Amino acid sequence: MSGQPMRPLGISDMKITRVGLGGAGWDACDDKQVIETIRHAVDNGINWIDTAAVYGRGCSERLVAKALAALPTSDRPYVFTKCGHIWDETGASTELRKVGTPSNIRREIDDSLRRLGVERIDLYQMHCPPEDGTPLTAYWETLLELKRTGKVNAVGLSNHGAGQLAEAEAIGHVDSLQPPFSAIRREVARAEIPWCADHGTGVLAYSPMQAGLLSDGFTRARAEALGKDDWRSAVADFQGAKLERNLALAESLRPIARRHEVSVPSVATAWTLSWPGVTGAIVGGRRTEQVDGWLSALRLELTAQDLTDIAAAMERTGGGHRPRAPRLRHPLSSPAGHRQDRYLRDTDKTDLPEVVRSPIVPADALTPTGVIPVAQSCWKRDTTDRRNTTRSKGSGLVQSATTCMGRRRVPKLARDVRATVEYA
Repeated sequence: MSGQPMRPLGISDMKITRVGLGGAGWDACDDKQVIETIRHAVDNGINWIDTAAVYGRGCSERLVAKALAALPTSDRPYVFTKCGHIWDETGASTELRKVGTPSNIRREIDDSLRRLGVERIDLYQMHCPPEDGTPLTAYWETLLELKRTGKVNAVGLSNHGAGQLAEAEAIGHVDSLQPPFSAIRREVARAEIPWCADHGTGVLAYSPMQAGLLSDGFTRARAEALGKDDWRSAVADFQGAKLERNLALAESLRPIARRHEVSVPSVATAWTLSWPGVTGAIVGGRRTEQVDGWLSALRLELTAQDLTDIAAAMERTGGGHRPRAPRLRHPLSSPAGHRQDRYLRDTDKTDLPEVVRSPIVPADALTPTGVIPVAQSCWKRDTTDRRNTTRSKGSGLVQSATTCMGRRRVPKLARDVRATVEYA
C-alpha cells in the first residue's frame, strides 16, 4: 500500500499520502461500485479516507467498513470522520440540524464506531460550528475527552475560522483543520492556513476541483443542465460571468497538464498541495475511472514556473478570489508563534544560508508546513512536555539548546527563523 509520498499530519503520529479519498456522495449503503472504488484507491497507495456520519445518513461510513473488512489490519488506510450534523432517523424530514452538545457527540462517536466496525477512529472532526447555541469550549473539550479516553487518535475542526482555531488551541491542540480550498476558492489562504502552519495543525483541503469546475469536462452546457436538486445550480460560481471566468481559469490549467502529462484535475489538486501549510487534499470518486483521473496528483510537484503561470491565469481570467499565490518572508517569530514584521537586523545575514538571506523565499523552497528547510532540521518534535518555554505556543515544536542552520551555528537570537506567508 505504500510507495507514495507521505506528509506528517500536523504533529500527530500519522503520516498520510498527499491525497485522500473523500466519501461525500456515497449515499446507497449497498453500492458495490463505491466499495470497489475504495479498494481500488487503497490498492493504488492512498492511505486515508475521509467520510462523515451525515454522508448518506450513515451509508458512507458503512460502505467504508464493507470495503475495508477484507483487508488485513496492516493494509487498512486511516479513517477520518466527522460529527455535528443530525438527521431525522425516521425519514419524516430531510432537514439537517447542526448540534454540538457533549451528549450528542458522545452518542455520535459510538454510532460511528459501530458503523465503521472499528475500536478507534483515527481522526474525529467537528463538521462545522453548531447552530444550537453550544459554545466552542463545550464541544472541543468533549472531542479532547474522546482523545484522552482512546476512542479517537486525533481531533480536528472542519469549516472553522482562524479565531475559532485559536480559541480551541487555548484549550487543547487542534490536530487538523478541514477547509474548502481550491484555485477558485482561495479565501482560507489568508488566515486559516497560515495559522495552521504556525501551530503544528495539519490542513486537509476539501473540494480542490471546486465541485467539478476544475475538472476536465465541465462546460457552460453542463452547468445549465444542473437540476434544481443539485446545490450547485444555486451557487454564483456556476452562473453567468463568474462561471465564464472560472471555466477560463480551468482551461488555463490544460497546458500545464500537458507539460507534465497528467490530467487537469491532477494539476488543480497539486496546486492546493503546493501551498505551504496544506498537508493533504480530499478528492471524491464513486467509480474507479474517476480515481484514475486524479491519481497522478499523489506525486505531482508543480514547478515555480507552473505556479507563476497559474497565478498569471488567475489575474488574466479573474477566476476565483485573491490571494493568487504565496510569497514567503523570513521574519522572527515570537515565542507565542505570532508572525512579526521585522527581520534579522541583529544578526549578520551573510552568516546565514542563501535561502534565509533572501528577503523573498519562493514557495518551492519551503516544506509543506512553511518552515525554511535548512532550519527544519534544527527543530525536534515534543508532544510530552507542553510547558517548555522555548516552544512556539501550541506548535509542539521545540528548539534544541544550540541553534543550527544547515551546518552552520548562528546566534541564539535567530532561533525562531520561520516562514511568513504573504500574498500576491
